[in-house]
Amino acid sequence: MEDIVESREHEVSCEECRLQPSCLSGGIAAEYLKRMEDLVDTRRRVKRSEHLFRAGDEFKNIYAIRSGFFKTSLVDVEGREQVTGFFMGGELLGMDGLSRGRCESSAIALEDSDVCAMPYILIEKIGREVPMLQRRLQSLLAREINRDHGIMLLLGSMGGEARLAAFLLNLSRRFLLRGYSGSDFILRMTRQEIGSYLGLKLETVSRLFTAFHKRGLLEVRHKQVRIVDVDGLSRVLALRD
Repeated sequence: MEDIVESREHEVSCEECRLQPSCLSGGIAAEYLKRMEDLVDTRRRVKRSEHLFRAGDEFKNIYAIRSGFFKTSLVDVEGREQVTGFFMGGELLGMDGLSRGRCESSAIALEDSDVCAMPYILIEKIGREVPMLQRRLQSLLAREINRDHGIMLLLGSMGGEARLAAFLLNLSRRFLLRGYSGSDFILRMTRQEIGSYLGLKLETVSRLFTAFHKRGLLEVRHKQVRIVDVDGLSRVLALRD
């Protein structure tokens, strides 16, 4: 794509990459990690606001995020964007294209990001030689299905406060898994994008952030969020409004 820059700067092997445990090579025996590096066709830099892929593109690659943050989204018949997910370093993008051979959603960088592009045809080939790769891919696909079911539950059974609490606690866990602070982080997405994802109006999201701040659950300064009371936020989620 014209808006993606291929890069070989600061290359890090799968074995040395600190995000390896959560990537496609996670859980693969050490003797196979060098073989796993054959999966990476190119390492690419995607600048903020640019597309990694678009809905309807031919499915060719699964992308591992090395650094940065992405959102996935769809556009309805009236031209409105519906955010379907947020993805950070160590997570995979593009797997929704497996079923139909076309990308089901668009992926847009929320900040300058780096990804490893892994052609699916190579994943299939190496998977025949390394069966644990097939099992790992199946595990990650199952995780995606569970994530989608979780979103449906979130939107179908929770009120606004519980939705935002669940969103923040989920981000917190994911940051922790990657060795970052789970209580102090920057939101790379806008309030409007959060609202689109959670099925809430922009005004509602802003009001809830203010309410959580006043109740001592969060400290909010623009996009910087610090979770002050994790237990309190968990109780909001438990109430489900």
